[in-house]
Amino acid sequence: MHLDSKNHARLTCEVESTIKVIGGRWKVLIIRELMTVKRFGELLRALPGITQKMLTQQLRELEDDGIVRRQVYPQIPPKVEYELTPLGETLKPLLYAMHEWGVKYLQQKNQ
Repeated sequence: MHLDSKNHARLTCEVESTIKVIGGRWKVLIIRELMTVKRFGELLRALPGITQKMLTQQLRELEDDGIVRRQVYPQIPPKVEYELTPLGETLKPLLYAMHEWGVKYLQQKNQ
């Protein structure tokens, strides 16, 4: 974090980089679901409203960013599983913190 000319904390590109990797409507929810290994169909059912095309796209982006690993098993019919990589696992504390913040936010909002 850097200070701007008025001595206020200014978020830098590190935060922007994080948002770029996990931002958007679906990625954090996909990561949440991948706290345990899942197959494509399980992910699709766990995320109401996401299309097959969007899930495929988001999983590919997360895979390209090193967050998700796609494991294909050589069998018929093909079996494909998705899981967090070690780098993806490091996002768990961030998701837990987001959960805690959301709980507090909803409690205050509903007072």
